[in-house]
Amino acid sequence: MKPLAITLGDPAGIGPEIAMKTLEARQTDEPWLFVGPRWALSTGAEAAGIPEPDLPCVSEPASLHSGVGLLEIDLPKPRGFEFGQVQAECGRVAVMSVERAALACLHQEVDAMVTCPLNKEAIHAAGFVGDIGHQEILARLTGTDSTATLLMTPGLRVAHLSTHKSLIEAARYVKQDTVLEKLHLIHKTFSKWGVPYPRIAVAALNPHGGEGGMLGREEIEELIPAVSAAQTAGLRVVGPIPADSVFTRAVAGEFDVVLALYHDQGHIAIKVHNFHASTTATMGIPFVRTSVDHGTAFDIAGRGQANPQGLIAAIASARNMVAGKLL
Repeated sequence: MKPLAITLGDPAGIGPEIAMKTLEARQTDEPWLFVGPRWALSTGAEAAGIPEPDLPCVSEPASLHSGVGLLEIDLPKPRGFEFGQVQAECGRVAVMSVERAALACLHQEVDAMVTCPLNKEAIHAAGFVGDIGHQEILARLTGTDSTATLLMTPGLRVAHLSTHKSLIEAARYVKQDTVLEKLHLIHKTFSKWGVPYPRIAVAALNPHGGEGGMLGREEIEELIPAVSAAQTAGLRVVGPIPADSVFTRAVAGEFDVVLALYHDQGHIAIKVHNFHASTTATMGIPFVRTSVDHGTAFDIAGRGQANPQGLIAAIASARNMVAGKLL
């Protein structure tokens, strides 16, 4: 068994704190490799109110067969470091940690990567203007053209047609070819992760599914043709189904996954259903990456209030997905 690479995220957020709380609750000897600067471990332990762990530095990830090590990112602690503040240096740490963990995945030195949250303003301040979030960074590193976010919580899985777009741009992105591409990506990815021929439901964009065109024509002109084309290709797809009912039907067991058409349509459903146990995965990249389903929580960073359950769930999901099993 190779290690899981676990990035610490933006050190000014709650990532290092939940990492240290997760380490304290650890009940396995499977190898974990935290990725980030050692000073972030120290600040995270301080925030969590626990002793700083004396983790060995590991230069060759595949050499770690049990226990916990640190793949150190050698960047200094910012002068005047503060929890809960946008700092370019912290954004640089976060991106470099993701890049190092992804490189270890690509070189097959680790089984998968698990990420703590980064801050979009901080990574932009650090000069990474093309990287909106983890998904974009990983697409850049792997040269992947087609990626998608998958959110999972016990009883519900939601894939996203788009995530980091304004609402008006997300609506414009609802086109037959983009929807069909994501349906094929879902089918391929779920088959790889142990759910062959997944039952996919496509959410509608407009209220009541557009009411026959009276409330919008995207269902008629884009979604129904995409669903029909996917069905012709042999995929198990239905829809579009109004968004106010499709998630309830999925929770009842009718579908394996729902394709949501924009960020909040899918995220709200997941977080209302079971926020603390929810995790994120990236589809389309050549390795397993899971993540907590929350942000840096600058408002509570450094106060010892962060809940590590999301990271615990993301680690479990990564190990399951490596074994070909989905949450």
